[in-house]
Amino acid sequence: MKKALKIADGIYWVGAIDWNIRDFHGYSTYEGSTYNAFLILDEKVTLIDTVKEPFLHELLERISSVIDPKKIDLIISNHAEMDHSGALPALLHIIGKDKPVYCSKMGKKNLSLHFQEKLNLIEVEDGGELSIGKRKIKFLETRMIHWPDSMFSYLEDEHILFSSDGFGQHYASTERFDDQVDEATIMLHAKKYYANIILPYSALVKKLLEKITSLGIQIDMICPDHGILWRTKEGISRILEAYKEWSEQKCKKKALVVYDTMWHSTEKMAEIIAESIAEEGIEVKVMELRGWHRSDIMTEMMDAGAVLIGSPTINNGLFPTVSDFLTYMKGLKPKNKIVAAFGSYGWSGEAVRLINKEFEEMGLNIVDPGLRIQFVPDDEGLRKCRELGKKVASSLLNVL
Repeated sequence: MKKALKIADGIYWVGAIDWNIRDFHGYSTYEGSTYNAFLILDEKVTLIDTVKEPFLHELLERISSVIDPKKIDLIISNHAEMDHSGALPALLHIIGKDKPVYCSKMGKKNLSLHFQEKLNLIEVEDGGELSIGKRKIKFLETRMIHWPDSMFSYLEDEHILFSSDGFGQHYASTERFDDQVDEATIMLHAKKYYANIILPYSALVKKLLEKITSLGIQIDMICPDHGILWRTKEGISRILEAYKEWSEQKCKKKALVVYDTMWHSTEKMAEIIAESIAEEGIEVKVMELRGWHRSDIMTEMMDAGAVLIGSPTINNGLFPTVSDFLTYMKGLKPKNKIVAAFGSYGWSGEAVRLINKEFEEMGLNIVDPGLRIQFVPDDEGLRKCRELGKKVASSLLNVL
């Protein structure tokens, strides 16, 4: 039997570890993930969130190692997405289908739309409180971080913040806390999670952090729905400061050159452009789209001040991997980027124009009309690649 883990007096982690998931809605999860759920023993036994439906048995085993699951009095649903609510109907059939499920206003709507059977959904207000005996739980609405129904639950006496998808990471591990894993590793996973899930809602994240500060909420532990839990002062400070920085979309002296190639011509262009940028003392990362996953590229893009995208022209359009990436990038709404396009072509050469169109729709700062070279770049073509790199580098240094 899989066991619960005590994280504080009367409070247990009872989630599930998904060692094998490798893709989450187009985001690569090469180290798996967890679906965190939490059991609180009080006069009213409380479960905060459930797990993805196939992991119901694991949730039940961990709860059963502490208490008979039928003794759960109520469930709090911080987020209606199926990796946290999928097991909810089946769990209620086991513990009592009429037991209350507390959720936000939008949570009530979304859970009703997810599950056809009638659930006993009780709406809570932003700032509302629920007494479960000796403890009180305060609710903090976090709409669109990252779903309309999202909310945080705060255990007032223990100063524990159950933060739904905020501050999480897709990271499977037998370790549960920040001080048990390598700092650089877990912060990279947190950054990747932000870049690929939270980034479009950065303005709301910034307001939420300001709200938490203004409310004077003391936080001694952060329990997200994915990955490790933050329990050290240093770890909590580090992740809060990182979210503040990421929400402001601050960029550094860094350029990203993203491309794909057919017969290595666009690749040659990318390498010369990158080299010329690096000569100006700027950090450069070159990422070929069939060698790097789109989600890892977006992670690198988070703090890059300049982004150059290159594509050959095929069938009067973009190379498929470039088109895919631009669609993905547009949805994540990166800001504060200097951008430029480049590419080789055979006879029509539409790719650069199409990349620029995507840049315009994203509201990014295009600093050059783009560079097109027919077939293989000769010495003159490579000289123009260097010029483009220098121009981008100069533009970036001027705005930093």
